[in-house]
Amino acid sequence: MLIIGLDPSLTCTGWGIVAKNGNRLSHVANGQVKTDTKLSLPERLVLLDRELTDVILHYRPDSGAVEEVFVNKNPQSTLKLGQARGVCLLALARAGLDVSEYATRLVKKAVVGTGAAEKAQVQAMLGVLLPGVKLAGADAADALAVAITHAHLIGRP
Repeated sequence: MLIIGLDPSLTCTGWGIVAKNGNRLSHVANGQVKTDTKLSLPERLVLLDRELTDVILHYRPDSGAVEEVFVNKNPQSTLKLGQARGVCLLALARAGLDVSEYATRLVKKAVVGTGAAEKAQVQAMLGVLLPGVKLAGADAADALAVAITHAHLIGRP
């Protein structure tokens, strides 16, 4: 089973794909979709959708997961994040995938063992869980963590 995880952002959305075979996980691919801040909001959303659709069509994942939105102090930032997250959910749903959503604290707990883990701890654990993984960046690392969380929780009540 191939699982895609997404870490949404208007600036840089991370994506990561893992293969689940029983209890074993292996790295398939990871990357980031960056949008140009000089483009209009609609153009950036279209770009994000196009790039994510290309990834989904290329790898053909069986299931998908997206990190939930956290509320920023800046309402405008939260709104933009929500719009990018909507594009992520749409891209997965349009491909016919079942989509799950996970809070950041749950992702950190699933990968590191504590919901208060730092980004560096998450990235270090990715190296343990997915030996030899080369990360495309911090957002791709977060997306792989979302995919791993989903892999661990699939089928649990």
